[in-house]
Amino acid sequence: MNIPIYQVDAFTDKLFGGNPAAVCPLEEWLSPELMQDIAAENNLSETAFFVRKEKIYELRWFTPVIEVDLCGHATLASAHVLFNHLGYNEEQITFSTVSGELMVTREDSRLILNFPATPPSPAKIKEELVQGLGMRPIEVHKSRDYLAVFGSESDILALKPNFDILRKLDCLGIIVSAKGESCDFVSRFFAPAAGIDEDPVTGSAHTTLIPFWAERLKKNILHAFQLSRRKGELFCELAGDRVKIGGHAVTFFGGEVSL
Repeated sequence: MNIPIYQVDAFTDKLFGGNPAAVCPLEEWLSPELMQDIAAENNLSETAFFVRKEKIYELRWFTPVIEVDLCGHATLASAHVLFNHLGYNEEQITFSTVSGELMVTREDSRLILNFPATPPSPAKIKEELVQGLGMRPIEVHKSRDYLAVFGSESDILALKPNFDILRKLDCLGIIVSAKGESCDFVSRFFAPAAGIDEDPVTGSAHTTLIPFWAERLKKNILHAFQLSRRKGELFCELAGDRVKIGGHAVTFFGGEVSL
């Protein structure tokens, strides 16, 4: 059995930037074990699988070690594959996922994700978090992930986390963020418990970051960068209880998985 596979760099307009995701279009679902094996073999932060069901697409995401409930960059990559390689000619794609219906709209050269917002609540600063990050944040909030807020962009760049400590925290991932110097806010994202020490660009983290910074900065239209080594650019909007996350994507390769 041969399965198509694409590797797409998401949240960038240049190859070797943003966050690479593998995308496997399927005729029917494979077993979860086999999809997990494929994701482990790809060894990227996410591998997305989708199956068409009438007018929508069922979509699932796997890290090298677990299936996750939401992934932004691999959703963007999946939409890019449909629009650019599989002949999808409508302006909006609807994905059915464990996190509900997720829409992706094409607007000129950008793809716009429409996701549920997950605003954080204030949380206690745990010493394990401080030790894991190697620096004490100004404040901490929590949704699915911890959000540690720092005083400056330079603080975010300077962090050298201890992933063995962060792996033991009671969350999927740890977002670190601060006001940006050339944009509204910057961030990084660590998820060692999910097999990803540092994720290059994380759409799901921005479902928390956008409502947080929209309230803090008193504006609903936001421009953001994720400051990983590969760096990603995100065009953000708070729209009620939803967030819109825009970005570009480019294809690195297309081929087949032989099983």
